[in-house]
Formats: sequence, structure tokens, C-alpha cells
Amino acid sequence: MRWGIVGCGTIAQQFARDLLKVDGARLHGVASRSAGKATAFAAEFKAARAYGAYEDLYADPSIDLVYVATPHSEHLRNSSDALRAGKHVLCEKPLVTTPADARSLIAIHAATDRYLMEAMWTWFLPAVQTALRWVETGRIGELRHLKADFGYPQRYDPQSRVYNPDLAGGALLEMGVYPVALSWLLAKQTPVDIQVVSRVAENGVVDDLSILLDYSTHVATLGASFRAKLQNWAYVIGTEGYIAIPDYWRAKEAHLFVLDRCVDVFVDDRPVDGFAYEIESVMQDILRSDRESQVCSLADSLAVQELMLDITQASASSGANRVRR
Repeated sequence: MRWGIVGCGTIAQQFARDLLKVDGARLHGVASRSAGKATAFAAEFKAARAYGAYEDLYADPSIDLVYVATPHSEHLRNSSDALRAGKHVLCEKPLVTTPADARSLIAIHAATDRYLMEAMWTWFLPAVQTALRWVETGRIGELRHLKADFGYPQRYDPQSRVYNPDLAGGALLEMGVYPVALSWLLAKQTPVDIQVVSRVAENGVVDDLSILLDYSTHVATLGASFRAKLQNWAYVIGTEGYIAIPDYWRAKEAHLFVLDRCVDVFVDDRPVDGFAYEIESVMQDILRSDRESQVCSLADSLAVQELMLDITQASASSGANRVRR
């Protein structure tokens, strides 16, 4: 299958490296607002064509699928344009920035009869899938706690993508989507209560969050931060044991414990970053004529958007806890 990539940032480069190692996948074209960036990217990753406008890539009949790797604020427009041009779409997470936009994009997907999936690559990692099977088969008993966070220090710059509100900047969409999506993957239900302690930057963008989700049967303690490197592990804790997933967002390992004793270990010795698993899954779906993923469905993506909106509203209502730096 012939892929096109829209956007030439860091995530697009990581994706392209993995794409080159997937059987049956070929990077045919790449587009950027800067023709020079597109040309350099195409040369580095052996793409046949480079485009100085996204529309030129969408119009190329040689391209079957488009990977959207632009800023969050552009996902709705770029994905919609690609779908309407007859392309299948894999859009980088978060799929969009609001539940309303998610519903709009899902409607466009239905009308165009093309494939659409949010690139929630973490869900496809074998270590995460193994941990999920351990939970589903009762190896930790009944779920009681989830602890997960994701944070890396980011220099404050109101014009940078991560801090620019016009580009949907902020720790929740950039970092928090990982722990929030993991919480949804495990629970597949809406929490009955949400509590948030958040911090904001000088321009009002939330750059640090501590989140408590009450699911009645269990609680999820989540974190996202631009202010510090967090542990970035996940702990799935049940009545009979727990699972530790180091660097769960790019997981290569999962460890199963009963009390203090490790009873099972999964190790993924992959030679790639980990995007290959979602790439392979997308292509298999399309070959079966499926129009969305069974691993990361559009209903899942909408639910994560709704949960992030609830977290944002809970953060806004806890104004006394919001401290500017």
C-alpha cells in the first residue's frame, strides 16, 4: 500500500522510520507547507514524491492512505480533506480537540466510506495487549487501581506548538491523552466523579495536571506535565496482583506480580520504535474492507475526547488549585 504523510515533524519522522520496515507498505509521498522540508524529508525516507501543499498530496491518485501528523488544531481539517479526496486516513492522536469535532469527522468518515483511525499506537503494542489479556483473564483479580502518568519538561514558549492555544497546546492533549486513553482502554466506562489539580502557564495554558477518576469499582490516578519528567509507568492493580508497565506509552515490557513476587514477564524485542504494529493493523483492516479498527474504534476515540472534555471542565472549576508559574 502506498502511504502519504502530511506534516514533517518529529512524530512523522519516527513513523516513517517504522513504515520503511513494514512489509507491503511504501512511503510514496510527503507534504509540508514548506516545499524544502518536504523535499528533505522525502530524500531521507526514500519517498518518491514531495509536495509543498497538502492538497497536492490528496490529489495524487497513486496514494492509498494518508498519515496526518500535523498539529492537533489541524487534524479535523486535514483528515476531512483527505477523506473527501478518497483517501484512507490514519490521524495522529488526539484525533481532534473536542467531542463535537470528533462527531463531525466521524460523520464525514461515514459519508465518504473510507477508513479512519486515530493513531493510538500504544494500544497496539504487544506489551500493552499482553497486560490487557492478563486483566481480562483475571490474573490480577478485580481491578481496583490504575496509576499512569506522562510528562516531559517543556521550555515555556507561548509561540511553540505545545504552549500555543491556537494550536491546541496544553499538557492534556499533548501528554495526558496517553494516560486518559489507557484508563478508557481498561474501563470502557465513564467515571462517576472527576477531581483535578492543575497548574497553568503565564499565557493560561494548562501545563500540569493531577487527575483522579472515580469509577466506583476502581480509581484511576493520572498525571500529565510539561513541568517535570514524570515516571511514565503504568500500574494496573487488582485484588490478586498487579501489572507494572515501564514506559507504557512505548512499552516493551510488562511484569505481572502477586504481592511482591514477579510471576510472569513479557518482553518485546522489536527492532523498531513501535509504530509498525498499528501500521500493519491498519493495512490488514483495509484489505478486509473494514472501515474502522476493532482495536481502536471511532467510538473509543469519541469517548476519550468526551473524557478529556470532562477533565478540562473539572480543571476549570477547581480554580483555587490553579497556580500560575
